[in-house]
Amino acid sequence: MHAIIKGLLQKNGSKIVLLVLDGVGGLPYKGTGGPFTGKTELEAAQTPNMDKLSGASACGLHIPVGPGITPGSGPGHLGLFGYNPLKWEIGRGILEAVGLGLDVKKTDVAIRCNYATLEDNVITDRRAGRPPTGRMRKVTERLQREIPEIDGVRFIFGPGMEHRFAVIMRFPETLTPEAAMVNDSDPQMEGKSPLPLIPKHPKAEKTAAIAGKFINKVEELLKEEHPHNYVLVRGFSTHPRMPSFMEAYGLRALAIASYPMYRGLARLMGMEAPDFEGSFGEEIEYMKDNWNSYDFFFIHFKKTDSFGEDGNFAEKVKKIEEADRALPSILALKPEVLIITGDHSTPAVMKGHSWHPVPVMLHASNVLGGLTEGFSERQCLKGELGIIPSATLMPLALANAGRLKKFGS
Repeated sequence: MHAIIKGLLQKNGSKIVLLVLDGVGGLPYKGTGGPFTGKTELEAAQTPNMDKLSGASACGLHIPVGPGITPGSGPGHLGLFGYNPLKWEIGRGILEAVGLGLDVKKTDVAIRCNYATLEDNVITDRRAGRPPTGRMRKVTERLQREIPEIDGVRFIFGPGMEHRFAVIMRFPETLTPEAAMVNDSDPQMEGKSPLPLIPKHPKAEKTAAIAGKFINKVEELLKEEHPHNYVLVRGFSTHPRMPSFMEAYGLRALAIASYPMYRGLARLMGMEAPDFEGSFGEEIEYMKDNWNSYDFFFIHFKKTDSFGEDGNFAEKVKKIEEADRALPSILALKPEVLIITGDHSTPAVMKGHSWHPVPVMLHASNVLGGLTEGFSERQCLKGELGIIPSATLMPLALANAGRLKKFGS
């Protein structure tokens, strides 16, 4: 598809805004009584601005990877950026490392790490109680001093937010993707023991062995540091090779995201992604300040996903309402195309990502519209887009922005 799109591109002054409410899709609340019963988070939220806009938009549902496949945030965003996640797979470690400003080379394996709580070889809290970012930066700096290298492999640490950090394992030689074929140690739920690191390819044997030594060293150093006395590792990955966003779509792109992983993915795509730490309102103000310098704006809103993963239905509803209140500020800029969606669904009732299709609305001047009465899973099923692969949204955005010529004579 990229080859076809590239041959049809044409420049103009149009602006495209992609607003990603992370994990926005949900499922009905299963309580008995109360205002939420039988409603999804989007249905329970008071969203007058999004509801009104949906009536003048092309609405539908999108599938990030494939039917029944639960996507991670990386594949979910790749699809939104128009890259088929099954073809262009990027490891979570690389995303986290680049997002934290680490320079990833072709000699590196990047790993995403979580501080966690370990008791009697059982993970009792995968996120170590979400400790303050400032405190954990100091812990990560200590690990950098104490673990500069293992068996000739250099370790480079990148402090993240709360319980998160990234590590680069810098080998003395250039690596192939097989070197990162190691499973995660994270069991993905509390009450389980950490998983052993097992290489899935002979070239990954050294990676797995050294990463195992790293975990052991961290456990020894932090044995008295409850609740952050252990580290879980996941997302082993090497540097990807893929066309940039500019090469694929001819768009000068700005990514505004407060969480490092999403900045990392944007940077790998060739987007400008400054280190940004601020509220959602400040993200919009930053977009306003840079409106004339870019063609495409990716704005990321994280907390809808965070509260979904925590199983906190009510707080996820509040965050959706917060996003809705900010919508007029975006519309005031009059972008030719505004897409509002999520990278995946994170139903609070499931406390995690899910395979369910994600609501999407595409607002532009040349859409059919008039088919929906609100922005929610059930309303979007009535829209003109139907249920589509996520990667088709970028061609639709380009077409509605007048940036694609006719195909053929």
